[in-house]
Amino acid sequence: MATTASVPRTVLTALIGLVSVALLSSGCSAEAPAQAGPAELGTADLAVLPDLNTFGKIENAPLDPAPTAKATDKVFKVVKDLPVYDKPGGKPFGKLPTVQVGSPTWVPAIAEQGDWAQVLLPSRPNGLTGWIHTPGNTESARNPYTVTVNLASYTLEIFKDGASQGTHKVGIGKAEFPTPKGRHYLMASIEETKNTYSKYVLPLSAHSDSHETFGGGPGTVALHTWPTNEHIGKSTSDGCIRVTPETLTKLMDLPLGTVISIT
Repeated sequence: MATTASVPRTVLTALIGLVSVALLSSGCSAEAPAQAGPAELGTADLAVLPDLNTFGKIENAPLDPAPTAKATDKVFKVVKDLPVYDKPGGKPFGKLPTVQVGSPTWVPAIAEQGDWAQVLLPSRPNGLTGWIHTPGNTESARNPYTVTVNLASYTLEIFKDGASQGTHKVGIGKAEFPTPKGRHYLMASIEETKNTYSKYVLPLSAHSDSHETFGGGPGTVALHTWPTNEHIGKSTSDGCIRVTPETLTKLMDLPLGTVISIT
């Protein structure tokens, strides 16, 4: 389970470099007719909206309508505090900050309507989504990578443009602390300084459905290693996905915002 360890700037700089290399070109897709843009929110109105981060919980917001479906290949970087709406042109219910757990905020789109994009969000409950108005508020890029995790087979598979880049055995949550299913995404990268079980931890947008908090943090599910590989192919964690050091190295090459589908 991810904790709230500090994040050295060297790691963030390296990760941002990886994102920049991996996400070179903007994605293009057929779009619906443009929707009207939202009314401009004043500074005071934006300030009272709750931050959409791994520490937050939002009630009565839209959930992922198709958690087993394929997402788009577009990701958005938040360049300033960004209001998130319940539908295109609808009511704002929160805002995305520019930084998530020390890393720049990238979110994946699961649908688009003109200048609006429906994105996955990092707050509770799992599967939380919302709509963002992208012009002037974001930078977009195409992300060719996706990851699938099959809990029954204890496997993680990395894809690039739909082609498998390799399958890896993993460890998952215990029966009483299951790894949450659904569409999630790679939210941040942490160089761990509080715990010794993994040199680096990759927090996801997912949270444990069994732990409201864990290790002083909000119960964020993460990808990380363990001191030994005895956990591989077993259900022994508190919900996180345990991987080998070799697998973690490959995962660290993926851009922030990469969709992680857990079934």
